[in-house]
Amino acid sequence: MTYCLAVLFFTLLGVAYVKGYDLVKSRSPEHLVHFYLVMATIRMVLVATVVGLCVIFAPTREDAIHIAVIIIIMYAITMVVTLTLRH
Repeated sequence: MTYCLAVLFFTLLGVAYVKGYDLVKSRSPEHLVHFYLVMATIRMVLVATVVGLCVIFAPTREDAIHIAVIIIIMYAITMVVTLTLRH
């Protein structure tokens, strides 16, 4: 269940980035740099919050480590995919 929620979380973050990028690019392309920095900050804060919550509520230490590693890997993959899609 945790992994399905993590996939949904990163899918939503990716869709928000792609749709926001398209919106900013069509309305004011000079602000794309600002949009990217704001989205990167939002993603980092959300991912850190999700990792913290998963670590707090994980039943064992090993589960907490596995969940944190998987979420961090998924974050890196999301960053690579969204950057290759829009740059």
